[in-house]
Amino acid sequence: MHPMNKLSAVALLTLTLSGCAGVAFMGRPVIGTTSLYASTSAREFINEQARLGNKSAEGCVMSILGIVTTGDATASDAARKANITRITHVDHKFENILGIYAKYCVTVFGD
Repeated sequence: MHPMNKLSAVALLTLTLSGCAGVAFMGRPVIGTTSLYASTSAREFINEQARLGNKSAEGCVMSILGIVTTGDATASDAARKANITRITHVDHKFENILGIYAKYCVTVFGD
């Protein structure tokens, strides 16, 4: 195979696979789900007048190529882990590496 064809094939494969793992988290309040590399976070205010809270807990979901996705990133499950009965804030984090590996986490704060 001609070297230029190999380069074209690698470029096409990279573009095709980039973001595949991140597709599992489309619609979440984070940016970069389909980029080659992303490490982003977002805050979702539940009660803007409330303080952050004394407790926090995190739940995560991991995806490989958007084909295998495991974990629990629900705010309610994370709150249950830390015995939080009143959620004041929710933070979201997203990481995507070449569309091969992606991780989405939710962190809840409250009392």
